[in-house]
Amino acid sequence: MSQNVGIDLIHFATADFYLGLDVFAQQKNQDVDKYLVGIGQEKMSIAPPDEDIVTLSAKAAEPILAQVDRTKISAVFFATESGVDQSKSASAFVHSLLNLPNRCRVIELKHACYAGAAALQMAVNTVKANPKEQVLVIAADIARYDLDTSGEATQGCGAVAMLVKTDPRILAIEAGSGYHTEDVMDFWRPNHRETALVDGKYSTKVYLSSLKFAWQHFTEETGRGFDDIQQFCYHIPFTKMAEKAHKQLVKQVGVKQPDQLTSQQVAASQIYNRVIGNSYSASLFVGFCSLLDHKPNLDNQRIGFFSYGSGCVAEFFSGVIQPGYQNVLMTAEHQQGIKARSALTYQQYLDLYHHTEPNQANITFPEYHAGPFRLSGIQDHKRCYLKTGQ
Repeated sequence: MSQNVGIDLIHFATADFYLGLDVFAQQKNQDVDKYLVGIGQEKMSIAPPDEDIVTLSAKAAEPILAQVDRTKISAVFFATESGVDQSKSASAFVHSLLNLPNRCRVIELKHACYAGAAALQMAVNTVKANPKEQVLVIAADIARYDLDTSGEATQGCGAVAMLVKTDPRILAIEAGSGYHTEDVMDFWRPNHRETALVDGKYSTKVYLSSLKFAWQHFTEETGRGFDDIQQFCYHIPFTKMAEKAHKQLVKQVGVKQPDQLTSQQVAASQIYNRVIGNSYSASLFVGFCSLLDHKPNLDNQRIGFFSYGSGCVAEFFSGVIQPGYQNVLMTAEHQQGIKARSALTYQQYLDLYHHTEPNQANITFPEYHAGPFRLSGIQDHKRCYLKTGQ
């Protein structure tokens, strides 16, 4: 009998600052309900200059490593589309900050918002091939768009760390998944740009189309259907997208159920994203953390996951919640991290927005946030990270 493999521990982190969309709407002379109701967003986490995907990821992973023997970590699979170097993997920086063993493999994966799911599947298969392996999976991104564009209100940032091993205490990933790929231009970021280009309406259309095809493949590959799944987690570029996706899936499978039940299958997974904003490759797993922290009594329930990455790749897979999972959740830490953020004025937001990483060989960044990890500067084109111990 094969061993279960999946998520043993999970923890996420976000930046120490946020901009309320009430402040944003007032500045733009728009009805706040355009954001609160229209896209389902309330706040967006904003990273200062001394916070990047590396520091966010270290902050997400350290509480996990504090509970285990970090010398047993055999690999770090880091998913992001906010890379800090064209050659060196962001996971190499994280490996150093977290004092992980030298007998460890590190790699960075990229495909828009899908890469986190790819990293998780790669980790699961790595452990299945060698049950002694323990893999740290990280998905982290900082979502930025041009000012005064439709995407600006969906900005955000976050990092999710997951420990993948045999006999997981939270989620056993099931064999089989459905996937779909096609070459489309709904969202992209050329190397010369700091912000992405996006065709929002087209991207929504491709997201929903990809869900249709990935679900068909999933049912063919696994034999599992809609009624076999109790809760659903979707990639959330903005909160209302999860509702759109689930309503389409309900219609696609021909299930007759009241809107209240449809909402109950996704609502708990939307709560954190509503106040964090888009975190690209991390958003699906921020949603999973939200489900775990807000929906009680999930023992033995099957969770359906849909990951979508513009460009595009999509995958639908499933996992089963393990009995006693609540004993190892870090709900209090998640909620404290969100609550402790400081609100920005619109001018403060603009100041941080325009303080993008300069094209300089040498620079020292002011100390904006308390830590526990920060980007202190760049010396001779080399990124300098500090562990503050806070």
